[in-house]
Amino acid sequence: MDLSSPQARQSSPKHATAWGVICGAGAALCWALGFVAARHGVLIGLSPLILSLHRFIWPGLALLPTVTANDFRDLRRLGWRRAIALALFGGLPLALFSYLGYVLVPLGHGAVIQPSCASLGGLILARLLLKEPLPARRIFGAGVILVGLCVIGAEALRTMGAQGIFGDLLFVAAGSCFAVFGVLLRLWLVPPMRAAAITSVLSLAGLPMLFWTFGNMVAAGFLENLMQAVVQGALAGAGAIYLFTRSVVLLGASRAVLFPSLVPPFTLLLGAFAVGEIPSISQLAGLVIVLVGFRLTQKA
Repeated sequence: MDLSSPQARQSSPKHATAWGVICGAGAALCWALGFVAARHGVLIGLSPLILSLHRFIWPGLALLPTVTANDFRDLRRLGWRRAIALALFGGLPLALFSYLGYVLVPLGHGAVIQPSCASLGGLILARLLLKEPLPARRIFGAGVILVGLCVIGAEALRTMGAQGIFGDLLFVAAGSCFAVFGVLLRLWLVPPMRAAAITSVLSLAGLPMLFWTFGNMVAAGFLENLMQAVVQGALAGAGAIYLFTRSVVLLGASRAVLFPSLVPPFTLLLGAFAVGEIPSISQLAGLVIVLVGFRLTQKA
């Protein structure tokens, strides 16, 4: 078909929208797979540190040539201080907070709390640092999200006590780190894939920690480590960032930002089949409330 024809010009926006939706939903699915695989790894005894290293070692090694090209051109352009800040908030510490949380609380807690806190933190920091407007609808949506988080937190306190609260707070820390990471990307105008490359490569600094946990890695077996390397390193890492970036290009930021709200339901659905964790009534109630809050915060 001639792309210059009227018929092609009419169908092109439809195709772009379809591909944008596919990419956005694919990114949410990749992030959800990362959560479920992490919980599975913890349940079979894999160290959270090993999971964190799987998240960054393989992308870091794969992307090392691009970061070191032309005498570290991208790093010098961004600046070492900014690069280290991105690695601290978007690298190993974030992953460790998240994976340690799964040692203490069920999958449903992390699936809802971490994305919710990333959204809330992003709203607050965007207002404080980027001076973005914060209309009443978004403030109300943020309050609704907080109510949903309180429902889940109350369950943690009631059923698991201090351990549950500490586990939930680890997910709060992980979500807050991601919020800072996202705002820094916007503040410093860092392209997502460049940020992923720099963050992964600088996270290779944690590679020596593997010596303390190598026995745990071997005990988990080759197939488990291979699965975690693929899911954490390829899908939940660079793959999700690429797909989400494509959805922003094809749909625009205002529509693409809705896709992260799919991560909690995708995670709970996959978790029910993969690790056999059926969400409780409180978790489902908190999820529904949070999704309503997500929708309110993203509406113009």
